[in-house]
Amino acid sequence: MTVHTAVTPLIDAPRGLAGVVVADTEIGDVRGREGFYHYRQYSAVELARTRGFEDVWHLLVHGALPGARRRAAFAAETAALRRLPAEVGAALPAVAAASRASGPLAGLRTALSLLGAARGFRPVHDLDADRRRADTLIACAAVPTLLTALHRLGRGLDPVEPREDLPYTANYLYMLTGEEPEPRRTRAVEQYLISAIDHGFNASTFTARVIASTGADVAACLAGAVGALSGPLHGGAPSRALDTLDAIGTPDRIGPWIRERVRAGDRVMGFGHAVYRTQDPRSRMLREIALGFGGPRVEFAVEVERQVEAILAELKPGRELHTNVEFYAGVVMELCGLPREMFTPTFAAARVVGWSANLLEQAADSKIIRPVARYVGPPAPAAVPAGD
Repeated sequence: MTVHTAVTPLIDAPRGLAGVVVADTEIGDVRGREGFYHYRQYSAVELARTRGFEDVWHLLVHGALPGARRRAAFAAETAALRRLPAEVGAALPAVAAASRASGPLAGLRTALSLLGAARGFRPVHDLDADRRRADTLIACAAVPTLLTALHRLGRGLDPVEPREDLPYTANYLYMLTGEEPEPRRTRAVEQYLISAIDHGFNASTFTARVIASTGADVAACLAGAVGALSGPLHGGAPSRALDTLDAIGTPDRIGPWIRERVRAGDRVMGFGHAVYRTQDPRSRMLREIALGFGGPRVEFAVEVERQVEAILAELKPGRELHTNVEFYAGVVMELCGLPREMFTPTFAAARVVGWSANLLEQAADSKIIRPVARYVGPPAPAAVPAGD
């Protein structure tokens, strides 16, 4: 329905803007009915299987996959940006203490604002494309340092300084534990990170673009995106999917537990997706990684997946409900030794690259994103009652 006003016609949109195209993008797309998504012209899953994190970061920010020489230069450029300004490092103990109950993701919002101020980030509206890109590289390189420092400080441990000789993922795991990570686990986490870099106009990406459309600085855009990601309907599911496995406990309880939840109308965490109407390609890849590790936990997860999909097909016929990325992401991260409170922050350490690519694209468009709402309250104007 279109309602005409004296200013401009109003166009009704579905709840949540489902199916509404709000912008053109060259960054990537999600084709839900096909079970396929891509970064620029390449399959995101194929990139995760065959390339390193820095390669895909370069692709999203610069528009092309790097050759060997450019890869080395880009890796060195971004690794040199990992250390925090002294004033940011000095403030992190207080940030970690204040956000201890909420975790590192909550602290990251404050830390990003501090980083932007310390690095002198200016509104993207006032910068040329090269300076905007440089600011995103500074922020993306610092996010793993910030997250791991906040995590360790929250547990009474000293932060671990970044190393420039390690790739992005290995350095992240090193700063998290203080030990150089085992290559097999590093590669598994790297593949997960690559698969999580971007995924269409999800809530946090759209938030970053809305803020970028105002001309705000890079730190403001990313802090807003982190705020959107922190909501449990968006970024909080990997640990909750593991909580489901824990709650079920043993194979004989799978059927009764799931049937009880479905009949009560509860959501089964790790299953179903807002876009995919077939298997989530990220889940397929992560299942392969988990099976490569093997073990009782993986066998149990596979059996839970099998029975849940069968029960959902029986109780909700006609609906395609499969595992989403969170289900096996939690299993893989657990196998690689990441604590559950770092699952969503680890997702953020990847998605910050996708947010950055999107905010750069949005900053090139000078039109502010400014929708309207239909007022449905009491008729106006009404007389203001006199005070007592």
